Amino acid sequence: MDSDGTQDARGTHASPVPRPAGPPEVPAMPPRPPRAPATPPLPDGSAFLAWLRTPRPDAAPGVWRFGHRPRPAEEPEEVPTRQLLSGALIAFLVGWLIWSLLQNGYLGTWWWVPFDLIVPDAWRGGDSDLGETGTFIVYQGYELLVALAIMVGAARLGRWGEVWRRFVTPRFRRPEAPETRATPEDDPAQWNELRAAGAVDAAERLAAEARSGLMRDVDHARILRAWQGVRTGRHSLATFSGAVLKDGAAACLHPSGERDLPARLARHDLVTGQVRLGTTVDDARNPYTYRGTGLALGPDLLGTSLVAVGPAGSGKTGTVVRPLAESLCLHALAGRAAVVVVGAAGAGLGPADAYDVVVRIGNQESEYDLDLYGGTTDPDEAAAVLAEALVGDLADPHPGSDSRRSTTVLAQLLGPFRAVHGRFPSVPELRQLLDGAPGPFAALRQGLQEAGQDSLLRELDARERQMGQPGDVGGVLGDRVALLDRPAFAGFFDTSGQSRPFTLKALDHPVRVRIDLPQRGHADASRMLARLVLAQFTASVAVREDRSLFACLLLDDATGVVTPEAVRGIQRLRSGNAGVVLTLRTLDDVARPLRGPLLGATGCRMALSGLTPWDGQDFAEVWGKEWTEARDVTDRQIIAETPAGKAVHMLRRVITGKAPTARAVTVRQVERERWSASELAHGVPAGHAVLSLTDVKGEHAPPLLVDLRG
Repeated sequence: MDSDGTQDARGTHASPVPRPAGPPEVPAMPPRPPRAPATPPLPDGSAFLAWLRTPRPDAAPGVWRFGHRPRPAEEPEEVPTRQLLSGALIAFLVGWLIWSLLQNGYLGTWWWVPFDLIVPDAWRGGDSDLGETGTFIVYQGYELLVALAIMVGAARLGRWGEVWRRFVTPRFRRPEAPETRATPEDDPAQWNELRAAGAVDAAERLAAEARSGLMRDVDHARILRAWQGVRTGRHSLATFSGAVLKDGAAACLHPSGERDLPARLARHDLVTGQVRLGTTVDDARNPYTYRGTGLALGPDLLGTSLVAVGPAGSGKTGTVVRPLAESLCLHALAGRAAVVVVGAAGAGLGPADAYDVVVRIGNQESEYDLDLYGGTTDPDEAAAVLAEALVGDLADPHPGSDSRRSTTVLAQLLGPFRAVHGRFPSVPELRQLLDGAPGPFAALRQGLQEAGQDSLLRELDARERQMGQPGDVGGVLGDRVALLDRPAFAGFFDTSGQSRPFTLKALDHPVRVRIDLPQRGHADASRMLARLVLAQFTASVAVREDRSLFACLLLDDATGVVTPEAVRGIQRLRSGNAGVVLTLRTLDDVARPLRGPLLGATGCRMALSGLTPWDGQDFAEVWGKEWTEARDVTDRQIIAETPAGKAVHMLRRVITGKAPTARAVTVRQVERERWSASELAHGVPAGHAVLSLTDVKGEHAPPLLVDLRG
């Protein structure tokens, strides 16, 4: 089968798999007519301009940068409320006492010395040049200055400013909108980079579209992506300018013709590429700079891959996979990403209209089929991917193991079959060959002899000799293929050209794909197909020509998918500008020797509420320890030596009910786990998760307690 993921095997192009039009070039195939926008255009562009001009300062990994206000790296020391208020009151009383003593002469007249030195003699006395009223004003003015000086000293001593900021200002503070004013030189709505390059007319057209409310965030991101193509030399400035002048904000459209998704559930910012997942809790275990900030993910973090572990109902699909799928679909419409979302049918991974290709395996109404061989024409490559899907979970779970024996067996059959028939075998044909059926073997041998394929004939002879011998894996492969040779899958995995196969070779283009697995009644087949998609994904992204396009696979429920080869493939994704998102109900779904390598291969790790202590122990080990300050408080009883002291102690015990004690505090540095297994199992509230992050540049964030509902 020679499908590359964009061809219609039946020769019809009513609903083609979208090949991206390299913006700003014209698409190779006619796009589908666009739907009505998810939300009608605004009467003017004020909301869009406010969104575009909102500051997005640089921040630590995972911080929601839209309108973010950076916080200090260290938490400032805050005086306790009781101590602060009592200190302010005492400072006021002290200042009042000093002023009263000065006014009544109890402290002498020394404080009038500056007045005598500065004020002329002609201004003093009742017969002064200023008159009685002027003299009164001069004397009262000096006393007022002295009173103000005393007040300032008392205010500094009593921290009145902190009292005002903490208790008074919040009561009158109004919610502040993010600052949206920008100078013409820095205003992103003016498209100054286009003007500097000579595309003044295009910049004017885009600025007018933004002001009139005809531009969306997806349009802005898509046109910026097209402009990057001009800067890198893939497209000419004249072609880009012509497309913008012709279509305005609708220029350089995605081949589907869509400019937005049918609906959005999460908050997105396509300027930074982030999607907001929740809010970092204001908790002492979180670094101060993260507390209370939004928590967001983008391609810079997903490029290191993410594994999320939590029991059923903890929110893996609804609060993690669905927002990420939505975000990556928006990136695909902007020409920035290709996304494949895999999950059970009905798992809530987004409406079908949000995707270009929806493969419903086991559903006879599915418009698309899945290419079992990944679109390759190389028998060895096809055998390696298929062997990983069929028996990858049966390989020795240690990281250094592989399934080369299974690959060899499949290659001994796929190569001869393709040489004779010009295609790879279908599922029933492959099952017959693996079972050693005499008829198919004889026909294949005859075809090779007639074609003069002596080398492939030797491969077939070797397969025949190995069949039935102890240790032969052909029987195991046949049993696994039999899981796909079921009536429910009769119309799928066809290689004769009668279906519309989709292959992950199409990830060279900004395509949106959803693959529904038949979980009900076919759990083993679903896990095998999930391994197939993951193996094809890691093999395809490694040989992509255009790696500026971010590719991501979201696998909802990766039970039985993590194998030694899968872990090695995940480790290679970062260099190919790709990543995977895996969710697990428990780490027990991964073989014990592979749990550490899996957590080490992924840069982002999430532990949701409801984790077991055994799973928490694995996360605690990978997150390591940190130095922290421990305070040991010791209370010891005070022994009175004198009769008066004993009487006072007795009176104190009668009043308080406790013996007089003295408190000793010892502060020391100790090394403790960032999050212990017990805290992860019992200290994470419902709807929360603990998440550590690493971006593609190597910057990382420690484990953060995040409210996924905020």
